[in-house]
This record gives sequence, structure tokens and C-alpha cells, in this order.
Amino acid sequence: MSTETTVTISAADVNKLRQQTGAGMMDCRKALVESNGDFENAIDYLRKKGQKVAANRSDREAKEGVVIAKANAANTYGIVICLSSETDFVAKNQEFIDFAQNLADIALETKIATIDDLKAAPMGAATAGEKLMEMVAKIGEKLEISRFETITADAVIPYIHSGYRIGVLVGMNQAANEGIITAGKDVAMQIAAMKPLAVDAESVPDEMIAREKAIAVEQIMAEGKAADMAEKIAAGKLNKFFKENTLLPQAFVKDNSKTVAEYLTSVSKGLTVVSFKRIAVGG
Repeated sequence: MSTETTVTISAADVNKLRQQTGAGMMDCRKALVESNGDFENAIDYLRKKGQKVAANRSDREAKEGVVIAKANAANTYGIVICLSSETDFVAKNQEFIDFAQNLADIALETKIATIDDLKAAPMGAATAGEKLMEMVAKIGEKLEISRFETITADAVIPYIHSGYRIGVLVGMNQAANEGIITAGKDVAMQIAAMKPLAVDAESVPDEMIAREKAIAVEQIMAEGKAADMAEKIAAGKLNKFFKENTLLPQAFVKDNSKTVAEYLTSVSKGLTVVSFKRIAVGG
């Protein structure tokens, strides 16, 4: 039977132990009381009780999970988030999916900018990060908010593909209406399936262009072509690369006779994609 401690156990101490171990608030408070405020002894106490879960799993890989994409009511701002788990079994659990939805709602409503900001945001009587640690302790797997992206545009269309495996946000240059939302979802499905690297050639990072060109030139010169000829052929290869790997010039998956750019123009004159974000589980 334990004796009453004379050491004052502060809420900050309890929270610190929660962050280190993932154990519940009452368990952490009891451990600190039983250990007279000594953190190392409190951790040993929790270990004996089987409560130290999160720290023990810090070296595990969370390659499963769910992706949630949402936009505000005006379709002018959207978020996409990946909550990762170790196993597919947990990822398919409704409580886990609901928790990811709650995280997404908080991020959307407060316009959170980073994962750290999201973890610090209020969720009920605790923070989202603390609730996440409680889930770790309850489920017994490593869980983490592994990816988070946002888009602001005249129209932002969210799309979730394949049982929460892929989430896409599409930012467009005209205000949302029924036709533009439908077009945005069509384009989002294209992005989910085809994994474009950028919106168009102008959006591809310079270092990626330089790398692709260098590879093409080296391949062509290895075939015996002169350097000046290799440069010209490489330019053609780059154009093919852009057509296949950037969104707007890709063949539209629902109608291969059109590019994505042509499809958008057919929906509304001047309509185009200004940005997009794609997050996949394990990607």
C-alpha cells in the first residue's frame, strides 16, 4: 500500500509523462504519486503496469492508414491529411477513421498550417496530439500524422479514392459551381490514377528538368550521336516527358481524344488547374 506523497504533482508533469509514454492522464498522475514525483521511477511503474506503449513503438513503421481530403462550404480552402498506422487492420477500424475525420475537421475549421500546429490544437478537453497518444496507448500500434497539405483557390475540390487510400485536392481558377465541382472531381480522379508531377511544364522544378535532360543527352550520346544532335533530340524527349508527367497535357482518362486542358476548356472557357495536392497511404 502506497504512502501519500508530499511532492506536488503538477498538470505539466502529468502532461510531460503522457507525451513520453502515451499512457492515460490518470495513469500518469498515479505513477508520479506512487513514485514521489520521480520521472524515471514513474516510467518504471508504468512499464510494470504495461502502460508504456508509444515510446516502445517509436522505431516501428507506420505504412498503413487513411487519407482524408475536405474543403470548406465555399470550396475556397481545402486540406488533405494522412493518419498512419502500422497495420491495415487498424486502418479499417471505424474508430481510427473517425479520429482521422475529426483531425481533418479541426485542421479545416482553424486553417492549421503545420502538423505541429494541428497536434497543439484543442480537441475536446485535451490537444489533438494528446488524443493521438491516447489512441496509441489504446490500440497498441504506432500512429502518426504523417502528411498534411492545404490549398487556397477560387475553387478547391476534394476527392478521396479507393477506401481512404488516396486523397486529392484540386485548386481551380474559377469560383465553384456544379459544373466546376464535377470537373474538379474528374481531374482529381485523373491525379489519383496518373500521379502527375506538376500542373504543367512551367511548374516542374528546374532541377528535375536539368536531371531529365542530362539523362536523355547521355543516353543519346551513348548511341553515337554528336553533342549538338543529342541536345536537339533531348529537347524532344523532354517534351514527351512533360506530356506524360504533367497534368494539363495528359490525355484525359475519361476521354482520350482530349487532353485535361482541353476538357477543362470545354467545361468553362479559361478554366484551368492552378495547383493540386496528392497524398497516398505509404507514399
